[in-house]
Amino acid sequence: MNRQLARLFSRRNFLRAGVGGAATVFTAKVLDGAVHAQDIVPTATPVYEGDHNGHQGMSGMLVGAVDHARNGFDPMQMLVDWDYGTASTSPDGRMLREYQIDAGEVEIEIAPGIFFPAWTYNARVPGPTIRCRAGDQLRVNFANYGSHPHTIHFHGFHTAEMDGIPGVGRGEIAPGDSFTYEFEAEPFGCHMYHCHATPLKRHIHKGMYGAFIIDPPEGRSPAREFMMMMNAFDTNFDGGNEIYAVNTVGHEFMRRPIPVKVGETIRVYLLNIVEFDLINSFHIHGNFFNYYDTGTTLEPTLRMVDTIMQAQGQRGILEFSFRWPGKFMFHAHVSEFAELGWMGFFNAVEPENWDTALAEAGLDAEWDRKGTQGSAGGQS
Repeated sequence: MNRQLARLFSRRNFLRAGVGGAATVFTAKVLDGAVHAQDIVPTATPVYEGDHNGHQGMSGMLVGAVDHARNGFDPMQMLVDWDYGTASTSPDGRMLREYQIDAGEVEIEIAPGIFFPAWTYNARVPGPTIRCRAGDQLRVNFANYGSHPHTIHFHGFHTAEMDGIPGVGRGEIAPGDSFTYEFEAEPFGCHMYHCHATPLKRHIHKGMYGAFIIDPPEGRSPAREFMMMMNAFDTNFDGGNEIYAVNTVGHEFMRRPIPVKVGETIRVYLLNIVEFDLINSFHIHGNFFNYYDTGTTLEPTLRMVDTIMQAQGQRGILEFSFRWPGKFMFHAHVSEFAELGWMGFFNAVEPENWDTALAEAGLDAEWDRKGTQGSAGGQS
């Protein structure tokens, strides 16, 4: 394991006193018949703007900001952070894409002052967004640097030996061991991957999942593209979630609205991986979208809707554009989820104001380029 990953997987940030006077407590739960030391972590009560006696309205937002540099990932960058792997030509002349994914344990900040002992792929939650084109040959080198057996299960077509489930093929990969998954990328669509080791719900809710985007052979029409993973975290291990988010950090896109241009096509790869809740949803304000269920069709499966529901593992593609400038909210249409972190804004601006909008969100031309490279055939 390289030194950077070793540092990330071994670090344990000491939780400072709670944000805004939040009380610090220690929480743990008996899982799998025993208390796991890595699950006994200090946490803090979230503090919200306009919080009165523990109640806040839809306008309430988590106070403070998460240190993304300490986390090692930024939810805003995750929107456009496509991983095309290392490209080469296979002996039979096809495109071969090779990826390296490492499992390990990292404590992450999921809301200001709230830390979670995550199990991760490549020291981030969600893991890298694997992207390729239908027909590409994929080689995913997986190494387990954690303290529990792990796997990678990919949604899509592949042989049983490559399914990443216990008891089939190599099954679970033990700590210190490695395995290479090889298969052809199909069908095109918006997919995901996750750990399928037992107990399954524990490996998922601890953070072992990521997006798996397979583009159609001919690509898709030009658009500004984002990956949004709807996830949540059970911070006191009682079988229920306390923080909800898109790309891991609660209310991040309330604090930093996502910049978009008026009139441009926006394409969102939307995935739900929330554990413990049966249904999650996405609702947009002041707008409607076309929806491509699982992304496996080039024609919308739903037209002109403003809300979509997904169970865990469901995913799809949303396409829309804004007619007017302004800040337009998006959130789960389950009020509890929205209040606990799953709520944000798109900041629609006229093209002449684009550079200003990027600067306000702390973004640059590279983020802009990555947001449009996928649909523009920017795969390397």
